[in-house]
Amino acid sequence: MNGDPQEITTLVGREVYSNNGVFVGEIEDVRLNLDQEVVTGLAVGEINRELFSTQVEPGKGVLVPYRWVRSVGDVVLVNDVVERMKTGDENSEDEEAVV
Repeated sequence: MNGDPQEITTLVGREVYSNNGVFVGEIEDVRLNLDQEVVTGLAVGEINRELFSTQVEPGKGVLVPYRWVRSVGDVVLVNDVVERMKTGDENSEDEEAVV
């Protein structure tokens, strides 16, 4: 994005890719912290079944913490999704969640 304020609804429908170029899914919704007025996560659906077949039931999605977002443009690039999902790292309740 060019630094100008954007409507958060512009994120919905964008494709999400890992920083390695692997398709992760499509943004269906955003998670907000209303007190701080910030986006805290992206609800991603239409996920790449090859990445999430053992962790996520069919028809479900994942909640990606917004701190994983590397850049936002025509698509959204995120860090660590593949690695964290494969290792099952659940040290924090907001690491990843099934939605």
